[in-house]
Amino acid sequence: VQLVESGGGSVQPGGSRTLSCVVSGNSANPRCLAWFRQAPGKEREGVATIYVGGRSVYYDDSVKGRFTIAHDNATNTLYLRMNSLKPEDTAMYYCAADHLGGSDCLLATMDDTLNYWGQGTQVTVS
Repeated sequence: VQLVESGGGSVQPGGSRTLSCVVSGNSANPRCLAWFRQAPGKEREGVATIYVGGRSVYYDDSVKGRFTIAHDNATNTLYLRMNSLKPEDTAMYYCAADHLGGSDCLLATMDDTLNYWGQGTQVTVS
């Protein structure tokens, strides 16, 4: 499984940005997809998770109401729409995936144990 993120850049506080992650590979498509971020000097944290099989989603409290995770089945692309951005949202954002299902997907996100990772895309809010 390969994950390639794009869409990062600089944005002013209060602005919006959409990140994309193309999921590809020869194995079965992973259904557990998530966005993580890591700010300088901080641990990596899960931002949003979607289980494609059941369309269930999860958001960290820090982004709830501002970020939206979505998946396009036709192109197997994961998105993260970020609105009302704050300076504290500045971080390297990573796309992650696994073949886990349902509650295992969410638990793996919370434990940061997903198997497949992209290279990351930088988002700077200032």
